[in-house]
Amino acid sequence: MKAIVIGAGVIGAGVAYRLAEAGADVTILEADRVGGGTSATSFAWTNSHGKEPREYHDLNVRGMKAHVALAEEFQGWRWFHPCGSIEWCGETTEDRERQARNVERLKSWDYAIDWITRKELGELEPDIDLGKLGDAPITFCPQEGYVDPVIYAAVMMREAIKRGAKLEQSAKVADLEIRNGAVRGARTKDGSLHEADIVINCAGRWADRVAQDPGLRLPLAPTTGFIVFTPPVATTVTHLVHSPFVNFRPDGAGRLMLHNTDIDDETTLEMTPRPDMPQALAIMRHAAELMPTLKGVKPEAARITARAIPQDGLSAIGPAPRVKGYYFVVTHSGVTLSPYLAKAVTDEIMHNRARPELEKFRPARFFN
Repeated sequence: MKAIVIGAGVIGAGVAYRLAEAGADVTILEADRVGGGTSATSFAWTNSHGKEPREYHDLNVRGMKAHVALAEEFQGWRWFHPCGSIEWCGETTEDRERQARNVERLKSWDYAIDWITRKELGELEPDIDLGKLGDAPITFCPQEGYVDPVIYAAVMMREAIKRGAKLEQSAKVADLEIRNGAVRGARTKDGSLHEADIVINCAGRWADRVAQDPGLRLPLAPTTGFIVFTPPVATTVTHLVHSPFVNFRPDGAGRLMLHNTDIDDETTLEMTPRPDMPQALAIMRHAAELMPTLKGVKPEAARITARAIPQDGLSAIGPAPRVKGYYFVVTHSGVTLSPYLAKAVTDEIMHNRARPELEKFRPARFFN
């Protein structure tokens, strides 16, 4: 089978690897560079924390388990960090009740989450000023973690190429080639036609721009994310931490990645991210309030991203209606889901085995 994978982010690279491993003749068409889109600007938290409905939660748990298995498959590579995550919420009764309901639901679904004490938090993350927590209840999820997504995508792409896949960079897809009711390939912006038996759309937040036919455009509802990076700092942070002040995690070489959900709403894709912009400085101030070791530290870099989210917030995985040979793999939580979806999608495409756990997420629901 000749397959075209559009996009070389975490989703596309994983799909390309598993397809090539299964014997497909794979060509990857990437508009920019491997891992250069949303993958490069992701908080990259592997989790199923607060994800509903149950089917979506279960899908993300499968993704978490697939990361553990993939790390065993590629021992020696360190893109996956199953460090666990810590969370506490704000002071309002509504915040506390929401947190308690979430913990109760996750426990009823056999998800690994526990309440921990302030003393235990201090032992896990000694840089945090415990006085800033007040009486906030604290949770710990030992099976959550984070990924270095560009390294992950690079390794998956390398393994795909070792198995015969061909990577075309600076190859922006302008339209699909459709003949007799079937997709037969993709045309790139330079006019080149790449023929195939199947085209797999892994273009993330650009997935709705692949086909010119409005009836084949997946409706998206992307949200904007804003992250800040510190310079190398003298800190001992080892976990993901989610707090009312700021969310943060290690990012290698002594750097921290910082995020604040409220500040996401203050940014747009039209902005040019800069470390001295007010939003970046505000996040840095929040972080320094929580961790005195960061006082006086200025941001080193800032990034703005658009998350790839189908219109109803759930994954879109499966064949497009109306035509043959066109398959979508477009989802939020792409970092968590990538290794699992890569195998499941390959099973459907190469072995014609429909995966029942994907039935709720078929893109046909958007094309009535």
